[in-house]
Amino acid sequence: MVPDGAECTWPDGSCHPSSFTRIICKSMRPDSLPPAKAIRLEYESRGVEGFYQESGDDYRNPHEPQVQRLLEVVVTQWNLDLSRVLDLAAGSGEVSLALRRLGVGKIDGIDPFTFRAYHARTGQTAGRETFEQIADGALEGRHYSLIVCSFAMHLVERSRLPRLAQQLARIGDRLLIVTPHKRPEIRPDWAWIIEQEIVVQRVRARLYRSLSRPQRQDRK
Repeated sequence: MVPDGAECTWPDGSCHPSSFTRIICKSMRPDSLPPAKAIRLEYESRGVEGFYQESGDDYRNPHEPQVQRLLEVVVTQWNLDLSRVLDLAAGSGEVSLALRRLGVGKIDGIDPFTFRAYHARTGQTAGRETFEQIADGALEGRHYSLIVCSFAMHLVERSRLPRLAQQLARIGDRLLIVTPHKRPEIRPDWAWIIEQEIVVQRVRARLYRSLSRPQRQDRK
């Protein structure tokens, strides 16, 4: 199914060591994404952590409409298992709110900087574990059918990504990364294999399957 306002092609492609489907969707509408220059300038002047420490309570993702539209597309086309979801680096709850509308079973939010904004919008209490703590095993013992990380993982230092990814692979069956960039690309030796990729209105999603979890039969 082609998303409304989008033009899709399905070119053949492969990613060693296994194949995956890549769908590139470009908006046919002239509208561009909301400007994010101000946030980029804040990152440069205060650093990523400094920005969220000072502004986390008031944070709103300027790309929230595009994130919501992307989630509508991937949940429908990829038949994602929403029975137990982790909204990682949850911001003010844009992913959690969108997935609620799409029929999520149970969703946990985590964000050490915007947890007040998350609670204000969703009514849920967010965990405060940092990426570093998660990489050290802070979530060990949990299990999620899907982990979603939106507009955050590309900000993680490259040297810290492998350990973080490996820990997430121990607790999640699938990992959905939503990003305004081509990065990050999660490697198979970090215990994830890519299955799907899509770009809708300049926002990219990649779906990965954990190599550390027992394989489950695909949902029908």
